[in-house]
Amino acid sequence: MRFQTLLRDGDVIAGAALAGLGGFVFVTGSGYAYWSPSGPGPGFFPVWYGGLMIALSLGLIVSRILRGITPGEAIDWPGIGRAMFTWAAFVVATLSMPHVGFVIAFTLFCLVLIKGVFQRPFLQAILASVAITAAFHVIFVILLQVDLPAGPLGV
Repeated sequence: MRFQTLLRDGDVIAGAALAGLGGFVFVTGSGYAYWSPSGPGPGFFPVWYGGLMIALSLGLIVSRILRGITPGEAIDWPGIGRAMFTWAAFVVATLSMPHVGFVIAFTLFCLVLIKGVFQRPFLQAILASVAITAAFHVIFVILLQVDLPAGPLGV
C-alpha cells in the first residue's frame, strides 16, 4: 500500500484523530488523582478511557494497513450520510437538553435514531426510546444519584 494512499484513507484518518483525542484524554486524566482513600479518583476513568481509545484507534489503523486498499474501492455514501445524521441529531439533542430536559431530549434523540437510522417501525421506535430513556433514568438518577437536566415540565 502506498503511503500517499494510506494518508487519504478514512479509517486511517479517523484512527489517527481518535488516537490524538485519546492521548489528550489520557494526558489530561493523568493530571488528576488516579486513586483516593475512598476508591477510584477523578483521574481513574479518563486514564483508562484515553488508553482504550488509543489502543483501539491504533488497532483500526493496523487492521486497515494489513487489509490493504483495493483500487477503485467505493465510498459508502449512504453510510456516511447516516453517520452525519447521527452527529447532527446528537448536537440538536445536546443543545436542546438545557431547555427541554434530559428525558424529552434523550427520548427524541433515541426515537430519531431508531426510526431514521435503523429504519424500525414507528411503534417499535417509540417503545425502545421510552425503554432506553427509562433505563438511563434508573441508572443515573435513582442508582447513581446524578442530577440530569430538567426541563420546564420538571423531567
